Amino acid sequence: AGHAVSHQQETIVFQRGTVRVRRARLEDAETIARFNRQMAQETEAIELDEQRSVAGARAVVEDPGKGFYLLAEVDGQVVGQLLVTYEWSDWRNAWFWWIQSVYVVPEQRRGGVFRSLLDAVLGLAFRQGSVCGLRLYVEESNIGAQEVYRRCRFTRTSYQIWERPVGHGFDVDLSGAE
Repeated sequence: AGHAVSHQQETIVFQRGTVRVRRARLEDAETIARFNRQMAQETEAIELDEQRSVAGARAVVEDPGKGFYLLAEVDGQVVGQLLVTYEWSDWRNAWFWWIQSVYVVPEQRRGGVFRSLLDAVLGLAFRQGSVCGLRLYVEESNIGAQEVYRRCRFTRTSYQIWERPVGHGFDVDLSGAE
């Protein structure tokens, strides 16, 4: 797919000082899932199911059509992550890359880890050539993250994110569907 980043590319995608950014591998799925659970608890007081979160992380690593994870390491330890997923814009005839599942371990925050992850994404997007922008969403109450994104030149849009559950035990009424 034109939007996916080839797994043939180098594993290390960016390095600044002691922060090295690399692509996630299948053996990283447990760490990614743990970070996702910590982030969900910290930002929204949500308990994610451990097995489902591991399966979700594995699904992305195994299928680059779903997206890709970048991991930040300091001294060989994974200290941060983000996930990139894709949205086609017919208006722009190009891809938006959505940044999701951002997490930096508390003791590494304010140390350039997110900036290194973002710079890696920007470099990959620029080299890809068909990416028109980066998007992300942030919990309304997460003022700290909003300030970080503002400093990284993200701007708030006029869009709201709305959601409607489908399947997985949710009550679905298709009586009015055509």
